[in-house]
Amino acid sequence: MKINAGEIRVGMLLEHKNDLWQVLKTQHVKPGKGGAFAQVEMKSVNKNTKLNERFRSSETVEKASLEETKYNFLYENENNYFFIEPKSFEQIEINKNVVGEKGKFLKENLEVTISFYNELPISVDLPNQVNFIVRSTDVALKGQTVSSSYKPAILDNGINIQVPPFIEDGDEVIIDTRNFEYIKKI
Repeated sequence: MKINAGEIRVGMLLEHKNDLWQVLKTQHVKPGKGGAFAQVEMKSVNKNTKLNERFRSSETVEKASLEETKYNFLYENENNYFFIEPKSFEQIEINKNVVGEKGKFLKENLEVTISFYNELPISVDLPNQVNFIVRSTDVALKGQTVSSSYKPAILDNGINIQVPPFIEDGDEVIIDTRNFEYIKKI
């Protein structure tokens, strides 16, 4: 689908120079002399390289059409994650490099959205919030102010995060999967 350069947004996938690019940054520039343009920083989905490109406002770029499907996480081995489509029970495996850091948040039966480009899985989107149990955390020191002091904690999946002082071992907490931060206690 063709879109104008002014419509490019962060997170979009574009087909450019015979490759698939994810937009990391975009800035609309209107110089005093000459026409306006969009300065776009992109990362190749396949080659893991970066590219800075200028598109004139009058130019059109090809937005990649993706097919998104809901899957449930099953299990992992040393190289891949395995998912199942709940309606058809079709199983797929995705390389750990495709999932990246988000793989630490995968729990059994967690519903995720997998984006496919030409039948090839290119990204896994987790729900914004996931529940975990605090495996261990430091004891809060008396006299610390509650407002800004956080303490380290280890979740049941092995991830280290910062939590407020009132969180104790065994508490169930909600974590934001986009920035790996504590949201609230359940």
